[in-house]
Amino acid sequence: MKEIAILQSNYIPWKGYFDIINMVDEFILYDNVQYTKNDWRNRNKIQTNQGIKWLTVPVKYESLNQKIKDTKISDRRWNKKHFKTIVQNYSKAKYYNEYKDIFEDLYLNCKEEYLSEINYKFILTINKILGINTKIKYANDIHTQDNRMEKLIRICKESKANTYVTGPSAKNYFDESLMEKEDINVKWMNYNKYKEYNQLHSPFSHEVSIIDLLFNEGKHAKKYMKSFKGDTICK
Repeated sequence: MKEIAILQSNYIPWKGYFDIINMVDEFILYDNVQYTKNDWRNRNKIQTNQGIKWLTVPVKYESLNQKIKDTKISDRRWNKKHFKTIVQNYSKAKYYNEYKDIFEDLYLNCKEEYLSEINYKFILTINKILGINTKIKYANDIHTQDNRMEKLIRICKESKANTYVTGPSAKNYFDESLMEKEDINVKWMNYNKYKEYNQLHSPFSHEVSIIDLLFNEGKHAKKYMKSFKGDTICK
């Protein structure tokens, strides 16, 4: 049996994204699809003493048909700005010093030109911190007129997957019966009932980047994720 997940790359994603990565055998970055503005591709949230703040990687948006993998950075200074904001808001967090050097190196030495490469680099580093060893690869270009479901099925077949894991937002377009016809089992990720942790700033929010959990809980971060505890996380 082989379980896979297929998701677009996100910038410093939240803990649920990493739970999905950790629970599958192979995680596929689906970045050969349309880039969507004002989405998680190039931004994420952190908690500050003034409430939620967005960290946004500036990108060039040149076409409605622009793919994520072809999306370029528009301001090379983004990395220094983001790291400065992280220092300002997390320097007093309990485990900040434990990860400061890792993220300082990650940000200040990030010279990648494409958004997807940046996301991939950050995801790999965070996986290493969490001890996630799941294989990650990019989806192969699919030069067909297939619809979204057909493309996902094609990727599952190319990966020789028996089980496909997906998040609840996919229910807006997902046709589970098409997967069943191809003998591919579907598991739905359940993001409910995450346990609150000691967040530096209030009010508490689950919907922030994983870096918030790391700086606040350090090596105990896994206790506040589902995939490390054997919880029932799929419906």
